[in-house]
Amino acid sequence: MPEGDAVWRTARRLHTALVGDPIVASDLRVPSLATVDLSGRRTVEVVSRGKHLLHRMEGGLTLHSHLRMEGRWKVYRGRGRESVRRSQRHTIRAIVVTESVAAAGETLGMVDLVRTDQESRVVGHLGPDLLDPAYDGGTALANLLRRPERTVTEALLDQRNLAGIGTIFASEPLFLHGVNPWASVEQVGESELAALVDTARRLLIQSCRLGRTTITGRSDYLDDAWVHGRVGLPCLRCASTIRLATIGTQPQERVMFYCPSCQAGLAPTDDGTRQSPLGHGRERRE
Repeated sequence: MPEGDAVWRTARRLHTALVGDPIVASDLRVPSLATVDLSGRRTVEVVSRGKHLLHRMEGGLTLHSHLRMEGRWKVYRGRGRESVRRSQRHTIRAIVVTESVAAAGETLGMVDLVRTDQESRVVGHLGPDLLDPAYDGGTALANLLRRPERTVTEALLDQRNLAGIGTIFASEPLFLHGVNPWASVEQVGESELAALVDTARRLLIQSCRLGRTTITGRSDYLDDAWVHGRVGLPCLRCASTIRLATIGTQPQERVMFYCPSCQAGLAPTDDGTRQSPLGHGRERRE
């Protein structure tokens, strides 16, 4: 699932392509919105809210979408604009067309149309957004501390506590701070929890500024992470083998990457058997 930085970049791309120009055609391919026509409205702005996208238009309307696991928005120009406008691909859930571009949302997990002054209907449940300039760290920390028995990972991934963190921006700060992902919020403690969130926010902002999801900030490796995606490979800090284990319960069960040497031992869901590297490579860029 795209994390806060990727959704923020998507919002910026759509904002740049659509803002100010009148919409000349639209096609919302969900049953409840099938007859809606957005033609004539101008895009005011496109912004992200955690992992949600809010496309605000004149007349006080907001097109809300969520990418879920595989969703994406693409912008088409020239011949691509005309072809996507007429496309009947079953994966397309929304199309917004201006005189110069067409924006198509594919495999979207959610598509809603709400009044802009009622956006709370679709994003009101979210905690403070780590990429919001007005981010409220005090509220985010208080939210995380409300259930001290939860694992720190589950607390960080709960978008009701704070918005924008996924498994990448949970696993990497936990590694950098040497915290076991299966430790409880109570075991981690308030000061360490605050430091973890600060690190996650810093890494998200760094990724937004650099235009790609990055943890180490390096550009000489295809995957510049410390643990995420590196199962079966040596830890870049201690050379132990990075491992992968499940955390949480269904339907919120996730998998977490971690270093048992740097992060206080094997996970309770890890039997310690050999784990092979994932299929994608880690070749060094020349």
